[in-house]
Amino acid sequence: MLKDRLGRPLKDLRISVTDRCNFRCFFCMPSDREIEFLPRSEILTYEEIARIVRVARSLGVRKVRITGGEPLVRANLERLIGMIARTGVEDIAITTNGYLLSGKALTLREAGLNRITVSLPTLREERFRKIAGREVSLGRVLEGIEEAVKAGFKPVKVNMVVVRGFNEDEILDIAEFCRERGLVLRFIEFMDVGTLNGWSLDKVFTAEEILKVLRTRYTLEEVGKHDPSETALSYRYGDADLTVGIIASVTKPFCHSCSRLRISADGKVFTCLFSSEGFDLKRLLRSGCSDEEIASFLKCVWSAREDRYSELRWDLMGRNLRKVEMFRVGG
Repeated sequence: MLKDRLGRPLKDLRISVTDRCNFRCFFCMPSDREIEFLPRSEILTYEEIARIVRVARSLGVRKVRITGGEPLVRANLERLIGMIARTGVEDIAITTNGYLLSGKALTLREAGLNRITVSLPTLREERFRKIAGREVSLGRVLEGIEEAVKAGFKPVKVNMVVVRGFNEDEILDIAEFCRERGLVLRFIEFMDVGTLNGWSLDKVFTAEEILKVLRTRYTLEEVGKHDPSETALSYRYGDADLTVGIIASVTKPFCHSCSRLRISADGKVFTCLFSSEGFDLKRLLRSGCSDEEIASFLKCVWSAREDRYSELRWDLMGRNLRKVEMFRVGG
């Protein structure tokens, strides 16, 4: 098993298929910022992505998550899912805002997609439009979630980024929404990903605070992780066979068990969500290299890895670090 300098194995690959999105959420791609998107020629083809996955699988990768931007804005994504499925990886997942999911969920399932996670920061229509930065309908996202359930994804996961002063008043509402539908909910502390989202510590509604709110209504029992590399602290409801999770990257970082390698839409390899620079895999891919050369490249990148930004966050604050934007590298 390939390990980095801190002994962490490479097991998960997160691949952004586009830097574009149909939303302009303030915690990722704010609508008041000018964004220069990648030209089509610079974006990895499906064949190139599938080749990377095949090589990465030979190095120990067992899970692949497709991200963006918004991955469903990329045409014929089910074709890529099918290509990845044929590499033999054990698990293929996607993270989406859900707006284009209705009508596509079953096709994605049939192509080989195993899991779907939908970002849902609010259940209030006006607030949803404010977050999305567009005149869009919350109902379409809810329809997409319903279609994913009908298509047989088990479970469908929902992610809620909690921002103090903005949507922490909906924690119980979204918890109940997910409980009623058998959805696995994960709350996410507002993170300082990239440089555009106006992050500050006073906007972080912490894992302890989220848990305190949940316990005003529910009995919760902490459950252990099935895998050390899992990101969420998980709790089981006392009255339901269902869990709820909290991803606490800010207050309870989990760098010590991170097994994820990220690839941007333009073929840059990033060893951390908070990285400033990526390693150019696309240039190698398009130079006529062999699979062995790709494997050697990935081995070199991972074996030199020692990132642990979240564990060092407080020491690094105030240094005005350059960090890759989330819509370029995926969540």
